[in-house]
Amino acid sequence: MGRDRQTTVLFAGMTGSEELYQSAGDVRAMDAIARCLEAFRQAAEESGGRVVKTMGEEIMALFPNAGAAADAAARMQGAAESLAELGGATGLGARVAFHSGPVLQHDNDIFGDSVNIAARLVEQATRGQVLTTAETVELLGPLMRNSTRRLYDITVKGKEEPIALCEYLWRKSPDITDFSALSAVLKAPRAGVRLKYRGKDFIRRRREEAITIGRDVACQLVVADAKASRQHCVIERRGQKFILRDHSTNGTYVEVEGEEEIVLRREELPLRKHGWISFGQPRADTPDVVEYFCE
Repeated sequence: MGRDRQTTVLFAGMTGSEELYQSAGDVRAMDAIARCLEAFRQAAEESGGRVVKTMGEEIMALFPNAGAAADAAARMQGAAESLAELGGATGLGARVAFHSGPVLQHDNDIFGDSVNIAARLVEQATRGQVLTTAETVELLGPLMRNSTRRLYDITVKGKEEPIALCEYLWRKSPDITDFSALSAVLKAPRAGVRLKYRGKDFIRRRREEAITIGRDVACQLVVADAKASRQHCVIERRGQKFILRDHSTNGTYVEVEGEEEIVLRREELPLRKHGWISFGQPRADTPDVVEYFCE
């Protein structure tokens, strides 16, 4: 087993492959996946990294520093989108995560806490998203650091303390605050969301604060439903919107007043108007419901 070495570990995986196999057939789907993996490899190498191994539809790569990994992550996301637009990987998307820290190298593989944390992060990422840790953000240059935002804490097996999760904003989006226009945003009226659960109100208006909901006592809003996951979902602010992101095993059910109830499974949804959120089962089947009001 080799000595500890400081590095940055990156995982990049695909989304949408199951649907692609069904819609395009095995041969075309396999070709599209191979093209996407090759694009990931090229992006890693162009940013000064190297691919350690490929695991099905996912790669693990090493970089000399966090900035190089962030650059590679943006290249990978851009490459996946370009392939989809050109029809070379229709329906496929990328989810990427990276973390800096010591690793152990043995033969051609790497091991250790840093690898485990990066692997846990990529499980949390959704299509088009790049995740990292607050610890790694501190190692980025000023420009890249200003293009990150704090999300919420997650637990990692074998770690006593929760890990602070951050998102690297690799591109600008209508749903994402433009940091160059931050002063204008601060002058705009602050949107708010009010949550009502078991007779208690929870109000959030601060720009950077996320609300974690679940059975874990560390969550900002703790729910009692047995079908809820420990960290079931998160409500985060993006610009003037509040986005609900599901992280659960059984799904998050959302009903906007006057509309049909929908279920999110590792997906996200902008909260609108007034409605109800239930955890792991439809609203009609449980009294354990969070009522929300977008203000």
